[in-house]
Amino acid sequence: MMRIISLNANGIRAAERKGLFPWLVGQKPDVVCIQETKAQEPQLTDAHRPDGYHSYYCDAEKKGYSGVAVYCREQPLNVTWGIGDTHFDSEGRYLQVDFPNVSVASIYVPSGSAKEERQVYKFEVLEWLLPRMIELRSAGKELILCGDFNIAHTELDLKNWRGNRKNSGFLPEERAWLTKVFEQSGFVDTFRALKPGEEHYTWWSNRGRAWDNNVGWRIDYQIATPAVAESAHDASIYREERFSDHAPLTIDYDWSLS
Repeated sequence: MMRIISLNANGIRAAERKGLFPWLVGQKPDVVCIQETKAQEPQLTDAHRPDGYHSYYCDAEKKGYSGVAVYCREQPLNVTWGIGDTHFDSEGRYLQVDFPNVSVASIYVPSGSAKEERQVYKFEVLEWLLPRMIELRSAGKELILCGDFNIAHTELDLKNWRGNRKNSGFLPEERAWLTKVFEQSGFVDTFRALKPGEEHYTWWSNRGRAWDNNVGWRIDYQIATPAVAESAHDASIYREERFSDHAPLTIDYDWSLS
C-alpha cells in the first residue's frame, strides 16, 4: 500500500504550532505534499518536518509567500524544483520527486481572487501547465500531482456554487480547463473517482462560520495517471483537527514507490 497526503498548510510554521506534524507521523504516509509553506528553508527546524522523512522544499523568492514541500519515507531517485517557467518557479509552486514506480509532485496553482492581474496570470499558468502535464505523462511516467489547484470543478465541489459562478475558482474557463485535464488528457481526479456524487470540501473561508457550517470548496486534488488512480481504494479529508484553512487529503493506493 502507498499512502499519499496533500495539504495546503497556509504557513508551515503556523500549522506546526497547531499540531500538524504529530498527526502526520501517526498517519504513516509514504509521501506528504505541502503547499503554501510561507517560509524559506533556513527558517525551518526539525520541528517543521516529520521524523524519519526526507524533506525537500521549493521556496518562493518573496519571503513569507507561497512555497511547496515534499516529505517522503524513501529517498527519491531524483528531485525536480520547478517546471520550467521562470515566473511560476520564482513563486515556489512545483516540486517533484521521482521513485522507480511513480513520480509525485506538490503543486500550487495561483489564486486569481486577489486582483484582476492575478486572474490573468492564473489563466496564463493554466494555458501552459496542461501541455507540461501531458508531456510528463507521454514520457511514460506514472504520476500523481498533489495540491491546491484553486479551482472547484463541478457544482458538487462547493457549497454556494450559484453565488460563485462569476468568481475566481469557479469561472467557466477554469472549470473547462479541469475538464480537459480529466476527459481529454486522461488524468484522473482520484478522490472523485472513489466518491462519485458526494459533496466534500477541502477549503473553508475564514469569514463567517464557514468551517463550522461546512460551507466549503473542494479545490485540493490528487490528480493521477490512470493505472495509479485505478489502484486507489480509500480517500479521506481530515477535519477532526484544524491545522489550516484547508484540510489534509489522504488517499491510499495499492501501489508502491519502488
